[in-house]
Amino acid sequence: MNKLVFANLIHRPMRSVISAVAIAIEVVMILSVSAIFLGQIDSQKIRTNGIGADLIVAPPGSSFISALGSSPVPAKNAEAIRKLPHVSIVSPVIQKTTVGGALEVLYGIDYPTYSALKPFIFLSGGPFTGANDVIVDDVFARSDKGYKVGDTIQILGHPFHICGIVESGKGGRKMIPIETLGDLTGAEGKATLFYVKSDVSSNHDLVQKEILATPGFQNYQVWTIEEWLSLWAPEHIPGFNIALNVVTLIASIIGFLVIFLSMYTAILERTREIGILKSMGASKTAIVTLVLQESVLMSIAGIVLGLALTYGIHSFLLATKPTLLFEITQSWIIEACIIAFCGAVIGAAYPAWLAARKDPIDALAYE
Repeated sequence: MNKLVFANLIHRPMRSVISAVAIAIEVVMILSVSAIFLGQIDSQKIRTNGIGADLIVAPPGSSFISALGSSPVPAKNAEAIRKLPHVSIVSPVIQKTTVGGALEVLYGIDYPTYSALKPFIFLSGGPFTGANDVIVDDVFARSDKGYKVGDTIQILGHPFHICGIVESGKGGRKMIPIETLGDLTGAEGKATLFYVKSDVSSNHDLVQKEILATPGFQNYQVWTIEEWLSLWAPEHIPGFNIALNVVTLIASIIGFLVIFLSMYTAILERTREIGILKSMGASKTAIVTLVLQESVLMSIAGIVLGLALTYGIHSFLLATKPTLLFEITQSWIIEACIIAFCGAVIGAAYPAWLAARKDPIDALAYE
């Protein structure tokens, strides 16, 4: 019977290949969408954690996804926070989401205080020397055709000169003076949020209480960096899980329908073969097992192909789009494999049941 399983798959190579490819596409869809979504979340967490701040202070009612908002508070409010006894550094920042060519978050920074949180590590060039200078990280510098100090790039429709290239992990991939970004976005003297560093690491909670007790800051959002990072999880991102579930459902339906159609057609083509097997004493269980084994082999082949294609996409994006973190996780690999495997088996269940019910006399007389 095992030889018959392989013989049937080889005898109909096109059907077998198409079925395996469909399952591979199912795996690629699930893993690619999850890898892109999770990659963007983890990229933001890594780069924010690398800023060196201990707390984040945002305006009342603002979301932790602050870059999707505006710049609603005066940057000079940083002075009130800076005067608190256990605060050492306060840096106002404007974060602006742009969609020119790609979705990204542009940072407007006050260089002296922002660098004081955790010093920049310059690979080439140096700090701002003018209002139209931009600091970029090494990941962005490697993208597209590659950039170097002195090159000009367009930001919000204006030319900016690259004055320095730094190691990634300091917030934005592009950082310009806060005054310049404020002028370009109509938010002169404003800030999206403040990054705060306490005098010692053990005073995070104390600083948080001091800020909330300061007149005018009672309703502000104040997160320790650990609290803020914990919010960047799929369950806290609006629509994140819904999007993943929709893609997963669509991919599962595709895999199920292809396997169902493939096995159903195969049963119709092999009516006489099934009749011969049953006349030779093959039980219903043996017939069902035969059909399910074929679907299992096709699903395994499809899963292996899907994983190979996914890692191929990862390598391609790493070489061509270094700013896009494509994060393939073990948990999603397991989930995608289980979904693809179960979909294939379920898709073959009815055709297998149909084959087992065939009457051997009718099957042998089938033309």
